[in-house]
Amino acid sequence: MDFGKFKYQQKKRHAKGHTHQGKNKEIRLRPKIGEHDFMTKVNRARKFLNERDKVICSVIFRGRENAHVDEGFKLVERLVTELDDVAKVEQQAGMQGRRIVLILAPK
Repeated sequence: MDFGKFKYQQKKRHAKGHTHQGKNKEIRLRPKIGEHDFMTKVNRARKFLNERDKVICSVIFRGRENAHVDEGFKLVERLVTELDDVAKVEQQAGMQGRRIVLILAPK
């Protein structure tokens, strides 16, 4: 076998196992979510972050819920404090149409 070919294959073999392709996972919430449902979503986001994926958190408003956007921002703040040990905020929470969007990245 050619030595150059051997070196190329060795380099390729070592580079294969060291990279993780980061994906974006999404968690969708509603403003009037129950306590247990909220904790389920938090645990799901924690699992995604431990797998080194980014998490997009969306609070979706429908109908009369649009009058209470402040409740959605409180929900997002609570989510950030729950995930403070494993995540950092990559993009602050902001309105995009009828939803509040926040992006979390693993620490």
